[in-house]
Parts: sequence; C-alpha cells; structure tokens
Amino acid sequence: MEKRIIGRGVLLGGLGGLLAFLFARILAEPIIDRAIDYESGRDDAQMALDKAAGKPMDHEMGAELFTRGQQANIGLGFGVIVLGMAMGALFGVVYYLALRRAGKITARNLALLVSGGMFLAVYAVPFLKYPANPPGSSDADTIKERTGMFVVMIAISAVALLAAVWLGRRLAARLGNWTAAVAAAASFTVVMAVVMLALPSFASETPEALKDPSGAIVYPGFPAADLYEFRLYSFAAQAILWIVIGVGFAWLAPRLLGERAESATAAA
Repeated sequence: MEKRIIGRGVLLGGLGGLLAFLFARILAEPIIDRAIDYESGRDDAQMALDKAAGKPMDHEMGAELFTRGQQANIGLGFGVIVLGMAMGALFGVVYYLALRRAGKITARNLALLVSGGMFLAVYAVPFLKYPANPPGSSDADTIKERTGMFVVMIAISAVALLAAVWLGRRLAARLGNWTAAVAAAASFTVVMAVVMLALPSFASETPEALKDPSGAIVYPGFPAADLYEFRLYSFAAQAILWIVIGVGFAWLAPRLLGERAESATAAA
C-alpha cells in the first residue's frame, strides 16, 4: 500500500508543480525580467561611477550558458515540476506514517492536515524569516549563506511542528482536543518566534539608491512593488503546489485506500 500512496503523491506533486509553474510563468516571470533589467542598469551606472573615479574596472561577465527564454520556460518548468514530484513523494511517506496514528481522523481529513502541516513547516514558516528574492534585490555573495539558513529553518520548523503535534496529543486527554490544540499551536509559535529572532537576517541587503560622490541619485533603489509582488507570487505558487497535493489526495484517499484506510483510522 505504501508504494501506491507514494506513487499517487508523486503524480499529484507533478501536477501541482505544473500548475505552480504556469502561475509563476504568467505572473512572476515579468517581475524577474524587470529585476534583471534593473540589475543590469545598476551595474552600468556603477561602472560609470567607478570609471569617473578612476577605479580599476573589474566587471567582466562570463558567457551565458542558457538564454533567458530557456531559463524562463524549460529551466523553470523542469525545476518546479521535479520539486513538486519530490514534495509529493515526501508527502506520501509522511501520510503513510501518519495513517497508522491518525486516531479517529478520516483518510481525507488526514490528507489535508498532512499537506497543510508540510506546507507550513517546509515553506511558509521559513518564508517568514527568509522570503524569496528576485535577481538584483539582494547581495549575490551571500546566496549560499541565505540558502543554508533557509534549510536550517526548514529543519527547525519541521522538528518544532512534530513536537507540537506530540504535545497536543499528550495534552488532549487532560485538557480536551480544542484546548490542547491551542496550547500546541501557541508553543510552536513561541518557539519559532525565538528561532527567527536568533537566526541572522539579510533584510538590509535590498539595494538602496545609488549616489555619486556629491550625493545625487544616479540610479534608483530596487522597486519595492516588484519585491513585494515577487514574494507574494512565490508564496502563492507554493500554496498551489500543496493545495493540489492535499486536496487531490483527499479526493483519491477513499478509492486508493478503501476499507483498509477507514478501518485503520478507526482502530488506531
């Protein structure tokens, strides 16, 4: 049964990735194009300032391996769909493990809870600390550090969420399901707030207006509207992926698992 669950998760993840790609291609890619134009224009302005100041010119750019069209279509599409399939497979594993401890939760509701929890831990909570940035809106030299911190946030968020679920189950017998759920959610929120305060931030990297030695603005700062919209669309694309996985599996669960799923959840 686990192979069927994981297989359906992979298929739903691929479908969710495809829909997320189409969404991002229509709404986010124009912002990326503007961000690339901004970065190029800012580099040209910086080169002009350096030349006027007599500084050595060190702005050589390597040849592009892939065209912008290839990156926006084949590259983005392939990457998002593969990511979706990987997340679908991970969902299948987590769902299968949770199914045996689901208590009175139905197979459909469990699918929604697992997908919602994974979206929260894998993307939404880390996103609050380290949101997505378009090209030119952050320091390229810190990309490895920012990526590393995002992975750290995912790991901590996942562990904290599992601990909150365990705490909620432990408290349910004494406090009731509602109070226990509120206590577990509050504990998770407090822990993640402390973690976010403790981990380094990179918000100050967003480029401000470029000025010449006299203080005159020669190139504007990165457009705040583009930064906001890019982050909004990035978040929405991930939400689409997890909604397709969760709702799709909730629809498939009774047919996929049949009486075995219902008896397993009832007996647990």
